[in-house]
Amino acid sequence: MIAKSVLKTLRELVGSENYSDSELDKLLYSYDATPMLRQKPDAVVIPRSAEIISKIMMLANQAGFAVVPRGSGSGLSGGSVPVENSIVLLFPPMNRILEINEEDFTATVEAGVITATLQKAVEAKGLFYPPDPGSATISTIGGNIAENAGGLRGLKYGVTKNYVLTVEVVLPSGDLVTLGTRSIKDVQGLNLKDVFIGSEGTLGIFTKATLRLLPKPAASKVILVHLESLAKVGEFVGEVAHARVVPAMFEFLDQTTIQAVEGYAKIGLPTNIAALVLIELDGHAAVVEEDTATVFRIAQKLGASFVKAAESDEEAMKLKLARKSAFSALARLKPTTILEDASVPRSALPQMLELTQRFSKAHQVLVGNFGHLGDGNLHPTCLISERDKDEVHRSELFFEKVFNAAIDFGGTITGEHGTGLAKKKFLERAAGETQVEVMRRFKAALDPNNVLNPNKIFDSRVFFKTKCERRIA
Repeated sequence: MIAKSVLKTLRELVGSENYSDSELDKLLYSYDATPMLRQKPDAVVIPRSAEIISKIMMLANQAGFAVVPRGSGSGLSGGSVPVENSIVLLFPPMNRILEINEEDFTATVEAGVITATLQKAVEAKGLFYPPDPGSATISTIGGNIAENAGGLRGLKYGVTKNYVLTVEVVLPSGDLVTLGTRSIKDVQGLNLKDVFIGSEGTLGIFTKATLRLLPKPAASKVILVHLESLAKVGEFVGEVAHARVVPAMFEFLDQTTIQAVEGYAKIGLPTNIAALVLIELDGHAAVVEEDTATVFRIAQKLGASFVKAAESDEEAMKLKLARKSAFSALARLKPTTILEDASVPRSALPQMLELTQRFSKAHQVLVGNFGHLGDGNLHPTCLISERDKDEVHRSELFFEKVFNAAIDFGGTITGEHGTGLAKKKFLERAAGETQVEVMRRFKAALDPNNVLNPNKIFDSRVFFKTKCERRIA
């Protein structure tokens, strides 16, 4: 527990209106969107500037407490779950879009800006911010940078790191630094910016960023395809790739997910099909029409029972809702929803889809599978009750097999959610002992007292305890 005298100093530093150690607030910020991971902080603090954050970090080093930065708490790996002797930092006041530069195609924003708010603001000027995580309506830009968030448009447009030009960071020491430049090309010195992006709040606290924008696509088309088996889904991905069509969005839902979405959103989906595929094509109108015809030909060749292109923006949004509501829909089926994000090379998708189905049957757990087909990023979602210890154990064994299969295929244990607490026990198997040790040494060099979001991704040599790791029994 942090000493009362230290908490008093902290309250004076930020102002009493920006500080809380009430039991209610400590409970509210003891968890994020990751199930079965909880730990109360000693206090919740709202800094209103990078300078205040800097002073908090200096105090943390002097007094020996941990600081856990938190965006909107939408993370799915436990990255913003507190540890013992810690405070949680919140960023709601740092929510300004500082500039949209239409000449340079950039936007400069504070870390607390909501992703969808930025997207709407730039689209009003005919511009486009491609990263589109499923939590875009609530997640913050700072959180997206910390996790290197991906989303539905990752296949064609990449992920968050591809759009970060500069980022202002408070280091664990309290020093304030800006990494990167506003230039499209920049190879001066070591590329520290990309090391910090995706570091899950363990290397620095993001306070401001300049982001790259694109021109808004001139045209788009959303296509819905019904397929008779998961094997056909894998074939479909390969055929589209071989046809040199690169969709902006290339998503799928299995039957369990389709049934859940239809029960939740009631948008007219058939519940007796094995799989549903959603594709969005964008770009110049002539290219979109040509690619649409190609996708139709491939779907018909593979025996799709239904193929349809949305005829209006309203219909397109309705079809996209099927994918965007998948997690919420599945969460209604059981008390506890564990959503993971193993990723494999595209060529391994057919086998990975089949193995995931086989593993769920072998361990007798209900699984809905959906995800980003185009980049091989799957979201097997296990639906259990955390009060049923045997069911929890079976779900852990299921995910252990899923992660091991992904590694064996040359893939990764996490395509976009991060390692955090939930998957750190698999990291050494995935990345190798030497690589993890390099990560640990880099963290120790920047944060020798281990005060910034400790024991996320891997265990450090200096320990802050956490009681909230999932373990295989």
